[in-house]
Amino acid sequence: MMISKIADRHLSREACIYIRQSTMGQVRFNQESTERQYNLAGKAQSLGWSPERIRILDRDLGQSGARTTGREDFKVLVSDVALGQVGAIFSLEASRLARSNQDWHRLLELCAISGTLVIDEDGCYDPAEFNDGLVLGMKGTFAQAELHIIRARLHGGKLNKARKGELRFSLPVGFVFDDDKIALDPDQEVQGAVRTVFELFERESTAYAVVQRFQELGLRFPRRSYGGAWDGKLLWGRLTHSRVLGILANPSYAGTYVFGRYQACKQIGPAGEICTRSRRMPQDEWRVVIPDHHPGYITCEQFLTNRQRLAANRTNCEVLAGPAREGFCLLQGLLICGTCGRRLGVRYTGNGGLYPIYQCNWKHREALARRACMGVPSGPLDDAIAKRLVTAVTPLTIDLALEALSSLEERDKAIATQWRRRIERARYDADLAERRYEAVDPANRLIASTLEQRWNDAMQRLLELETELANFERQTLRAVTAEQKRQILQLATDFPRLWNAPTTAARDRKRMLRLLIKDITVVKAPEPKLLRLNIRWQGGTTETVALHLRPNRAEAIRYPDTFVARISTLAAIHDDDAIVALLKREGLASSTGKQFTVSMIRWIRYKHRIPGPSLLAGTLSVGQVRERYGVSMWVVYYWIDQGLVTAHRKKPGLPYAITLTDATDRTLRDWVANSPRLALPSPNPS
Repeated sequence: MMISKIADRHLSREACIYIRQSTMGQVRFNQESTERQYNLAGKAQSLGWSPERIRILDRDLGQSGARTTGREDFKVLVSDVALGQVGAIFSLEASRLARSNQDWHRLLELCAISGTLVIDEDGCYDPAEFNDGLVLGMKGTFAQAELHIIRARLHGGKLNKARKGELRFSLPVGFVFDDDKIALDPDQEVQGAVRTVFELFERESTAYAVVQRFQELGLRFPRRSYGGAWDGKLLWGRLTHSRVLGILANPSYAGTYVFGRYQACKQIGPAGEICTRSRRMPQDEWRVVIPDHHPGYITCEQFLTNRQRLAANRTNCEVLAGPAREGFCLLQGLLICGTCGRRLGVRYTGNGGLYPIYQCNWKHREALARRACMGVPSGPLDDAIAKRLVTAVTPLTIDLALEALSSLEERDKAIATQWRRRIERARYDADLAERRYEAVDPANRLIASTLEQRWNDAMQRLLELETELANFERQTLRAVTAEQKRQILQLATDFPRLWNAPTTAARDRKRMLRLLIKDITVVKAPEPKLLRLNIRWQGGTTETVALHLRPNRAEAIRYPDTFVARISTLAAIHDDDAIVALLKREGLASSTGKQFTVSMIRWIRYKHRIPGPSLLAGTLSVGQVRERYGVSMWVVYYWIDQGLVTAHRKKPGLPYAITLTDATDRTLRDWVANSPRLALPSPNPS
């Protein structure tokens, strides 16, 4: 049956022997399978292919058949089949060619079009025939199902072992395996470095500050090497920000055994390929969580507190306060807009940024509004909250001061102890180098000189560390005298003095503020220049503080409505000079503190449209005459200058009072009618 399907057209083309194993471990230890696959070349030769037409494709050894990525020879095989250059494909079984139905059926479709045979240990198949194609399709399906069964079996055993807390994985720095149990690293320097990270984070509250303090104190942090010649060894170096985040987010340091923090998922890559990536799972979706599984460096409560503090330090969130930062704005990160619910930012205005304001421009930035929700000067808000804080906080007790002082001394002692452990390690390296030098044969001068150099280097390193420790103790570890303790205790009972002290940095004030206040919602009241500050304290209680903002310069010098109304009343019966005299007699001054002048009164009347004194009965103003005869006011002034009308005014600059008789009226109408530029309007029947 096998020979009957092989025709001359198949023998005239190449016979490709495809060889693959899933992992390099199988290639190294399962050599019988590899040998069986190479023996397929003899089978192809026995079926009629000449040796020069037999090609072995073995570059995919150690590659998984679940995907095409990384299998170069499989891509070459598919392209040659599509070009009609392959007569038959030899493989032990379908799983060697592909574990994916997508790749398998694409290959079978190309084989059916180009007339390529598929030969395995069970027989010879022509994919162009229905029965052979059906059998090959079922074999590919079984190969993919087999891979799923194998994975499910292995993962089930792995998960079952993890549920018992017995699954071993790479431990973070600070832990080692003691037989089958997880224990703290016996190296005291390693333990001290890990504990120092948690202590500094509790004090500084940010991961970046921990890294900075490590560099300032000259401390190092270990990492364990995996694989290669340095497998299992500790390498000491600089602490990085990513390492601090990894330590704070790892529940193993709280004595909790966790499995399933990361999960593999398939994604489509940039080039359209399917790749497997790892993603972090939420805490409520972890597969296995076993508290108190092994000794830890912190408690579970401290671990949760650190996670919450890290989440609060995020700067890409709208309402979280974030850590205390530099700058003079006391409420930076604590204010929430009462209009849109977003966090207010800080904007520096004026020449050189001398006038900071709290502003919420989220709606304006998102094109939802034409202007910002609110913009408030920082000074009044900071002063109001600081005043409320000083009056709300009672003086600290002596017990709290003693506790803070003892905590400070313990922290300094812990840092000094870490330095001494580092020197102890250096002294051990120097002693070890000395013993190796003394144990060598003096006649072997090549080795003796090398060991002597190592001994000298170790001693030099020990001396350098002792010098650095002396400088550190002299500059940082200052002894607290009895007088200093008395001053600290006195300061602990005077919180307002601590808050208002010029030596207290703005960042320290922000930290104290965050210990007491969670957030402040700023709401605009219906009244002008009135804000309501809804304070939410850390204990959960709320309080509302009303804040009256100072008016700006324009509003401060603006005359009140009562004064404008009085000017209107006086202007009805007095001229500007008389009004100025009355105001001076009463001792009143302008909004800027100056004495009133005629020009000031004129500006007030012009600004508020206040008319002058009313005319006498039977008289008309210039405007009324202009409307009566349909001429401009300059024509009326011309009539007054020429004496055509009788006009009187009390003082220069005051309006004219014009008296019209019947004879004057007829004269003016004739003048308008005979003027070539003017047309007399039709007489009023009345």
